[in-house]
Amino acid sequence: MFGRGGGKNRARIEPRVDWPGERRGDDGLRADPADRPPSLRRKTPAKAESRGKKVRRRPLRSVFGRLAYWGAVAGVWAVIALAGLFAYYASRLPPIDQLAVPKRPPNIAILADDGTLLVNRGDSGGPAVRLIDLPPYLPKAFIAIEDRRFYSHTGIDPLGTARAFFRDIAGRGAVEGGSTLTQQLAKNLFLTQERTLSRKIQEAILALWLECRYSKDQILELYLNRVYFGAGAYGVEAASQKYFGKSARFDSLSEAAMLAGLMKSPSKLAPTHNPTGAAERAVAVLTAMAEQGHITEAQAKIALANPAQIWRDKTAGSINYAADYVMDALDDTVGAIDEDIVVTTTINAAMQTEAEHALADELAAKGAKFGVGQGALAALDPMGGVKALIGGKSYAESQFNRAVAAKRQPGSSFKPFVYLAALEKGLTPDTVREDGPISVHGWSPENYSREYFGPVTLTKGLSLSLNTVAVRLGLEVGPKTVCETAHRLGITSELEPNATIALGTSAVAPLEMASAYAAFANGGIGVQPHVITKVRTADGKLLYIRRNANFGRVIEPQYVSMMNTMMQETLLTGTARKAELPGWQAAGKTGTSQDFRDAWFVGYTSYLVAAVWLGNDDDSPTKKVSGGNLPVEVWSRFMKAAHQGVPVAALPLGTWQPGPPNPLAPLFAPLGGGGPSQPPGLIPPSGGRGGAQPVATQAPLDITPAAAPTGRARPAPAPPDAPVPPAPIPAAAPGHKTNDFLNKIFGAL
Repeated sequence: MFGRGGGKNRARIEPRVDWPGERRGDDGLRADPADRPPSLRRKTPAKAESRGKKVRRRPLRSVFGRLAYWGAVAGVWAVIALAGLFAYYASRLPPIDQLAVPKRPPNIAILADDGTLLVNRGDSGGPAVRLIDLPPYLPKAFIAIEDRRFYSHTGIDPLGTARAFFRDIAGRGAVEGGSTLTQQLAKNLFLTQERTLSRKIQEAILALWLECRYSKDQILELYLNRVYFGAGAYGVEAASQKYFGKSARFDSLSEAAMLAGLMKSPSKLAPTHNPTGAAERAVAVLTAMAEQGHITEAQAKIALANPAQIWRDKTAGSINYAADYVMDALDDTVGAIDEDIVVTTTINAAMQTEAEHALADELAAKGAKFGVGQGALAALDPMGGVKALIGGKSYAESQFNRAVAAKRQPGSSFKPFVYLAALEKGLTPDTVREDGPISVHGWSPENYSREYFGPVTLTKGLSLSLNTVAVRLGLEVGPKTVCETAHRLGITSELEPNATIALGTSAVAPLEMASAYAAFANGGIGVQPHVITKVRTADGKLLYIRRNANFGRVIEPQYVSMMNTMMQETLLTGTARKAELPGWQAAGKTGTSQDFRDAWFVGYTSYLVAAVWLGNDDDSPTKKVSGGNLPVEVWSRFMKAAHQGVPVAALPLGTWQPGPPNPLAPLFAPLGGGGPSQPPGLIPPSGGRGGAQPVATQAPLDITPAAAPTGRARPAPAPPDAPVPPAPIPAAAPGHKTNDFLNKIFGAL
């Protein structure tokens, strides 16, 4: 039925085991080829040839074909491996749904007393700017030099990377970055600066995420406000302020090109350090902008002909001392800062500049000659507002703020606290004390000139800075009383209550001295030095405002008048005769520590108080720098400039007027008194050294004998804490007995 040929009429052939004439064995079970179906029969070459057909051999694959094949296989595996790497490093990142652009570090804009910007502080270094507020060519400069396909790629630009790679190989210079702007932003926002494969892969992943989450303009705006521009400037606004002294909103084309060029190597190309390199890079940026059609050739030529000029801020160094002080005070004022803020201060920009010049020029001209290498200046208004603060010769060389943190011996500039304590115990400026040798438990202080004047008034003793008189007064009132008086006026440092305190042997800072002297300048009110007047957010929300707080009255008016009278004499006839401030009534005190290690002058008018210190950081002796020479010169130059255009005003409460001279006073001088006199009063100033205009005469104060005894007042007994001298001190004992007749005429002696 289904035999060969498939015909139905053909008889069926049954297979047989034995075939006559056939060999037996394994082959005996094989079917005869003729019995196989046609489709399964083999065509032998002989049969094929018999049919006239040629045998077709299988062709060998070519070498190139094999390479293509295996290359495709390798490519597939490379894609798989790369996908695996991406998956692995993506797994090490936070979940995408938890990713967010880190909040920009807050910027602190520090303003002067007139509202002008002094400096920006904070990790960002400058306020954020919107893309629409920038000149159009500024962002285009970054696109031209860093990422020309920025608006067409999706965060990763293989063509751009390859182009940069081949440029480097060809030696044509790296005029175009390999990473896209989005990749650079991802690195700045989320990653470290390490150069590893893992970081590059994560950078690419994050770049893709940024492109999915933000628009191109948002990414570009984030980039311009976050990247580093060298010299401590983060963000395009901070960089523009740093290098050109103005907002990025007003940058010229050449300035924009220089900023964009810094992206290649911000630290190395910072124009403050490498102006040549920065200028050359700016040329490359302008060329790229012209080639890509961002600017015309004419614009490029104009920009090339007018390259960017680096702005040199003359107060950039010294203002940082004041800014550091502001930042220290800010933490106590508003606490943690989590948004951009604007801080209005008491700093006067013009005074800051003049103070810096006065100190730096003096040290440059005479520092080597006199062996002095450092200095500091602190200037306050009479109510404690810091107007200028110079913490050293150069902020670039040393950021240590000597005006605030350096504790040095004030020497004789500390004596006003001794004299004030004595006045408050009943003495007057006309009280006489002996200027002569004295010994206190083996300690024998001497005057600077090593000469003695015998009986002198307290006014003369202070103006000439006579050490023996100060020591005698300190022993009379007691060292603890002297320390308490200094602390009451504003000295915050720890003071040693011993006999040497009268000569300023306990270390204090210049800012402390200025704030303590402010009470003499303002009429007796204790002040706290302060630098911040107002703090608000960038959008205007008020966070803090100062309420004119002070410590209240710390010196009674009559003693203010007496102290001003005595310290004014220091500038007229005493150790500060070199001080010059034409037209103003001024007062102050010089100070020199042992072996000329520290030289001070603290002086004031009714408008300003300034303390100047000169010395060496290692506490080595200078070459006879005293308070009456270099510090007075620095003070005079600064104060002259600071008082320009300010209406002249006398010291508060006028000056103390002694009673009429007593012809018998010399007879009683050895007894420790100044002779009888009429009650002291106040008279208008005569103009001081420069002839200030007189003010209305004040009526004499109603002073009781206990508050301000007249004439030869009896010194108060020394308190228990006063050290006892080993030998009698001339005129130091409290009063001598006289008969009742003399007492009735002249008062108690």
